[in-house]
Amino acid sequence: MADAINIRALAADVLAPLLRQHGSLNTHLPDALAHCPPQDRALLQQLCYGSMRELFRLQALAQKLLQKPFKPQDMDLQALLLIGLWQLRSSRIPAHAALHETVEATLVLNKPWAKKLFNAVLRRYQREQDTLEQQLADDPCFTWNHPDWFVSKLQHNWPDHWQHILAANDEQAPLTLRVNRRQQSREQALARLNAAGIDASTCRFSADGLTLAQAMDVNALPGFEQGALSVQDEAAQLAVQLLDLQPGLRVLDACAAPGGKLCHLLEVAPELQAVTAVELEPARAQRIADNLQRLNLQLECQVLTADASSRDWWQGQPYDRILVDAPCSGTGVIRRHPDIKWLRRGEDIAALAQVQLGILANLWQLLPPGGRLVYATCSIFSQENERIIERFLKQQADARHAPIEAPWGEARPFGRQLFPQPGGHDGFYYAVLSKATDT
Repeated sequence: MADAINIRALAADVLAPLLRQHGSLNTHLPDALAHCPPQDRALLQQLCYGSMRELFRLQALAQKLLQKPFKPQDMDLQALLLIGLWQLRSSRIPAHAALHETVEATLVLNKPWAKKLFNAVLRRYQREQDTLEQQLADDPCFTWNHPDWFVSKLQHNWPDHWQHILAANDEQAPLTLRVNRRQQSREQALARLNAAGIDASTCRFSADGLTLAQAMDVNALPGFEQGALSVQDEAAQLAVQLLDLQPGLRVLDACAAPGGKLCHLLEVAPELQAVTAVELEPARAQRIADNLQRLNLQLECQVLTADASSRDWWQGQPYDRILVDAPCSGTGVIRRHPDIKWLRRGEDIAALAQVQLGILANLWQLLPPGGRLVYATCSIFSQENERIIERFLKQQADARHAPIEAPWGEARPFGRQLFPQPGGHDGFYYAVLSKATDT
């Protein structure tokens, strides 16, 4: 493929295993980008993310257009068809270029028999787009562009918000930055960006957040390579406020990868006594180390590759503050990871809830009386959020729920829920617990 790279074929190779429920964009796209000419990498990402973002609508259209579905061994062609439909339906790519390159990709995929089929199907969609989409108007998967289980669960959890959440999930998330206050103030960072011709604005709720008007290569941002700026959504930046960090405290960040919240707390609280980060997966632990290195914070934190649901790594000294950024469904960050709504299953939520409760119960033993634990997820389902806290409080006699008074999100009986906002923060959940001193 080196002689004549076809970016659509490369994108189909990325998406085909996802359609088989193997891997994710995070696991398959990096290798494809490495084999992609630099000038085409943005297009490759656009094709992959755009097609996955509209997957359920595209699948419904493909089913309408094909007389019979592709065989399992031709899932690369299914992926290619979705990519072709996405270009014609939603991209700014000229239709003639999208058609030509997509049809030619069948040859690159060694499926020459499909060339005439793709030409006919994509041209038919061009001619009959309005009619085809009107015929699908009563199909919930086409209308809501999410799996049935997801829509049903969302309607049950959030009867007043579910349509807004579904719409927000299908938008592209903004590029939000965290200012490293050790190097500059937010006002100084904003001035540097504006001087470089980069349009940015301050976040509403995070004191360290800036949002760019348009996404760009972060390495081109003034000060990024020197650690003056990091990429982090505004909702994730709120964890530091809730930890109530003070000089001399011992802090644990559990399930810490990729290290955004960890680096943030080190930036804002340089006089902590000790900071430990725990991450189960070695590859993700390396991402923490890389982030600490870029920000020159590697000497201020101990990173352990260990399981937060066990204590075989613990040295026996309690932590005054614990951040439990629990493994979750990721349903609050679908707009950043659109493959989540395809790869996630309804039954995953109950299994994740058991993991979350287990980690919370285990780490509670590391907190001294008077200590504070912040529980966080990037989920919008109450089964992973407020219900976990409710169950934990019933199990743990010395646990106290501390209501969060804040201008962001929606107050719940336990904790506070944020929903994804157009042009703003992701979906997120926080709860604060303290350990009683009178038991």
